[in-house]
Amino acid sequence: MNNRLEDVFGLIDEANGRDPGAEPGPDGVSVPTALLYGQRMSERLDVFDPAASEELRIACRAQHLERWRLPRSDYPMTRAGYHAWRNEQKKRHAERVADLMAQTSYDADTRERVASLVRKEGIKRDADAQTLEDIACLVFLEHYAAEFATGRDEEQIIDILQKTLRKMSAKGHEVALKLPMHEAVKAALGRAIAG
Repeated sequence: MNNRLEDVFGLIDEANGRDPGAEPGPDGVSVPTALLYGQRMSERLDVFDPAASEELRIACRAQHLERWRLPRSDYPMTRAGYHAWRNEQKKRHAERVADLMAQTSYDADTRERVASLVRKEGIKRDADAQTLEDIACLVFLEHYAAEFATGRDEEQIIDILQKTLRKMSAKGHEVALKLPMHEAVKAALGRAIAG
C-alpha cells in the first residue's frame, strides 16, 4: 500500500472511529460501528479482488463514511423514505471522501472517480462499481444478515436475500455461497437462489 493510500485510509478510519455506536470486533473488543464496517469492506475486497484499483479500495473503505451523522429515523419509515435517506447518504459519503482525498493530494479526477463509485453510479456497466456492490452485499451476508433476519418471517428474509442477489455479479454469487454465515441465513440464501 502506498503512503497516500495509507494516509487517506487513516483519515477515513479516524472519521469513522468517532461513530458513537459500537459492536464487538473480531477479538470481542468493542469497535465503533462505522470503523468496523469500513475495515470489513477492505478485508473482503482484498480477498475478492487482490488487484483492485486504488480508487476502488478507497470507495470500499468509505462506503459508509460517517453514516451515523444522518440517522434513518430522520426520514419516514416508508420505502420512499428509505430511498431518500439512502440517496442522501450516498451523496454525503461521496462528498466527504472527496474532501479527505483532497487532504492527501489526490487529484480532482481521482476524487471524482471515487465519489462516483461511492454514489454507486454505473452498477452493471462499470466493473469497479459492480465490485463495490458485490463487496457491500458480501459484507452484509457475512456479518449483518443474521441480525437483520431476527424478528422477520422466512418469506421476508428470502425476499431481502433475493433483492441482494439481484444486485450481485455471478462472481459475487459464487463467493456468497462459500461465505461463513449463520446457518439460518445460509439456508435462506439457498432457498433465495432456488427462487
